[in-house]
This record gives sequence, C-alpha cells and structure tokens, in this order.
Amino acid sequence: MSCARARAAAILAAVAATGLPFDGQQRHGFSYSVAQAEGQNEAPAGNGKSASEPTLAPVTLSPQRMQSIGVKTGVVEFRPVDDEIRTVGNVEADETRLADVEVRFAGWIQKVYANAMYKVVRQGQPVLTIYSPELVTAEQDYLVAKELLAQGTGPGKHGGWQSLLDASAERLRRLQIPDREIARLKKSGKIRREIEIDSPASGFIIERKAFPNMYVQPGMKLYSVADLSTVWVHAQVFQNDIGRVKVGDPASITVDSYPGQTFPARVSFIWPEVDMATRTAKVRLEIPNPEIKLSLGMFANVHLAVPLGRQLVIPASGMYRSGTRQIAFVDHGDGYFEPRDIETGARAGDDFIVLKGLKAGERVATSANFLLDSESQLQAAMGAFAPPPPGAGAAAAMNAPQVTLEYSSTPSPPRSGSNNFRVKLTGADGAAITGAQVTVTFFMAAMAAMGMAAMRNVATLSEKGGGIYEGPGEVQTGGTWQVTVLAAKAGQTIAQKQFSVTVEGGM
Repeated sequence: MSCARARAAAILAAVAATGLPFDGQQRHGFSYSVAQAEGQNEAPAGNGKSASEPTLAPVTLSPQRMQSIGVKTGVVEFRPVDDEIRTVGNVEADETRLADVEVRFAGWIQKVYANAMYKVVRQGQPVLTIYSPELVTAEQDYLVAKELLAQGTGPGKHGGWQSLLDASAERLRRLQIPDREIARLKKSGKIRREIEIDSPASGFIIERKAFPNMYVQPGMKLYSVADLSTVWVHAQVFQNDIGRVKVGDPASITVDSYPGQTFPARVSFIWPEVDMATRTAKVRLEIPNPEIKLSLGMFANVHLAVPLGRQLVIPASGMYRSGTRQIAFVDHGDGYFEPRDIETGARAGDDFIVLKGLKAGERVATSANFLLDSESQLQAAMGAFAPPPPGAGAAAAMNAPQVTLEYSSTPSPPRSGSNNFRVKLTGADGAAITGAQVTVTFFMAAMAAMGMAAMRNVATLSEKGGGIYEGPGEVQTGGTWQVTVLAAKAGQTIAQKQFSVTVEGGM
C-alpha cells in the first residue's frame, strides 16, 4: 500500500510540473474511475513491461482539454514503405571508363598536343609525337620485305617474301602503330622519323606525364583519359545499415553546386570490407552524367532508398518511450485513450514499422504523449488506494516537518547505461528520516529533428538505514535530462528536488 501511495505522490508531482491541476476527483478535463483503474491493474501489463515499471490505466479527456494541451492523432495503416539511408560521398571517375596512353617501344617525345590537364580528347586523336630508333628499324624492315616481294620470281619465292612482309606489318601493329601509318608507309615507301600516338578513348585527361624531349620506355603511362559521361560515388554506410542495401537499389545524390537538382543513381557494388576506424562500408553508386555537371572530387549528399515492401506503420510521434517500454495511446473516441505496449521495427521516414500491439485502422495520439503518460500512471496509482478524507492532505502538509534532501550518483555525473543513485533525508532537527518512499525520475523531451521520442526513466530507491536510500537506475542515452527526486511518506510528499543534469555517453 505504501508503495502505491509513493507512486501516486510521484506522479502527482510530475503532473503538477506539467501544469495539469489536480483536485482529487476532477482535473480540468481529466476524469477517472477508481473501479476502472483497479480493473486495469488486474490486466496483464503488456509486452516488455517489467515489474519495476509503472502500471498504466486508460484516460479520458474532455474536448476542451484535448484542445488546450494540443492532443493530435494519426492512423495506423498498411502502405508500401521505403526506408531511407542518408549519408555522404565524393564523385569519382568510373574505373571501367578509364584508358591509359602508353607506348611499347623506347624513344623520345618530340611534340605534345595534349598539353594540359582536363583537356578533352577524342578517340583516335593524336596526343603526341615520338622518335624511336626501334620503330625506324621496324619500318625499314617492312620496306625491305615489300621490295623483295616486288622483285621476287617464282611461286615459292613469292610466297616467302609475302610471309616476310606480313610478319613485318604484324610487328608494327604489335608496337601499336596506327593502321593509317602502316598504310601511308606502304603507299609512300618513305620512313617518317616521328610517329603520332593516338588517344585510345574519348574523355578528359585526368593524369599527364608526357613532356617534350622526355625519354620514354615501353609500358610507361603517359596519360590517363576518363570518360565522365558516367561517374561513381562511394557512399559511406554504417555497418548497422549495410545489411539493408542491395545491388540494384535506387538512390539519388545532391550537390551544393546545383541546389534543387537531384541526380538519379543506382547501387552497383557493395564493398565486402568495413573500415575499422569509422565502422562504415563503401557502397558504390553509378550515376549518369551526360552534361558533365558532376565534377571529380565533388562532395555529394547521398539518399539510399531501401524498399521494405508493404508494412504496418505508425507515425513516429505516436510511439512514446517510457523506460524500456514502447507505448502507444490508442484513441477509442470520445476522448478515451488506452495505453498499449507495442513493438516497433525500423524507422521509415516519419514512421515506424509496427511489429506487435497495433492493427490497421486504429488511431493513436501523436502529440502530448508525456502528459497522457503521466495521467495514465496517476490513474493507475490512484486505483490502488482510497483517497484520504477531505482536508487530511492539507493538514498533513501543514504539520509535515522540514526535510533536507541530498542527492548524489555514482558515477557523477551519471553516464548512459546503469548508474547508482543515493538520497539522504534528514529532518529539521538533523534526525534521519526513515520509512520513506524515494524515486528518481529522468525525463528528456522529444527531439523531432533527430527522430527521437520523449524518454522517461524512473528509479525506485531502497532504504539502507540512517536516512540513506540507494538503488540502481538506467539512463538510456547521453545528453541533458530533467531530474525530479521525490520523497513521500504515508502518501504525503515530504521532500522534492528538481534540476537538470548532463549525462555523459553517446546518443
């Protein structure tokens, strides 16, 4: 009985802190039935509810009160759901559209036509000329074979000279001499001291190592040419999201250079490696770039659309976290709201996928959930004991001794996760206050911009003797929390302290 009274006192303080007046029977639009609350207490607590978490009861609001506290509702429905993963990346060249300009013989560069980075070249366009003694020798051998073929007599000799000529031409081709140069050599019979080297592909020169009078060797890369009509973006996706991404999924990117414009993309590859430092994996996107608006190195905002099929969803603001529980206040009409434990899955935009606890067509509260939660706990607690006679509470308050409340935590300040809380109660005469019920409540308001619902954790402390009360409590995340420490005895609040504390640890 004393625990129920303490819980009621704690909830009364929470409701008072929110500005909801309470007069014992009618609370400016809030009404309750003791018998109804007792019946609710006898019902199962719901999925995921532990014995230490508060019991909830249905609440009834008048239309005026619903309007004054801003209660809004949304519908639970089936619809096609696309989850969205937002991340970043950089524009890179499509590696399948890169081509290198190389030579297969040694020589000296004479003229350089492609003399600047990012110059546009076309396939077959000369980019430089080169003088090579090896190449001159190969051309001489070709002309000798051609002359011997012309002078040869008899079928046998003719066939031999033709084979020699064909071998000389094949040698020139293996040295990557253009066919037009071989045709010129065959027609004119004159050796050209310098030969032109062509670009093997169309695109932009993104790497240049060719300069006049430079000596080159076989296999040396002189240029890299990139076709930028299609580009890549490697998006950094956290490992807890990577399992939802598949090759072929649609995506899009935006860049600051073209505000308001979206570039469609497609997932073409997922790296089988996670970066140990950032815990992210690379997801390669393929993006058409016909107008060459996307430049190499551009920073891109990436939006990955992950199809989840047809799912039952609830508005994100309709799911309220209370400790380890997920609660929805189901609207049955006429201001009657039923608190129900639910289980949700992945977030999809402004919705959560519903796994348990709700069905299509039901309406849930999407605002003022904290006030509904406080009132629901109050009604459940009030159903556990009969109200004191009129005036008893006021008299007790006037006769209650002045109590000093000292609060501390280990660690200090608290960290996200498990903590230990300690409260010391002493009277005006310095004597220890025993037999009290002490609770420590942590509350964080909803942060819509971050997609976080309101959070509330309550720790009930145990008496250790000498006015000392201790107990463990969980704090879900780091950040700034509003803390209420409340001590009650015989159903009467004897001490209360409210303050803010910054909890260490990650979100």
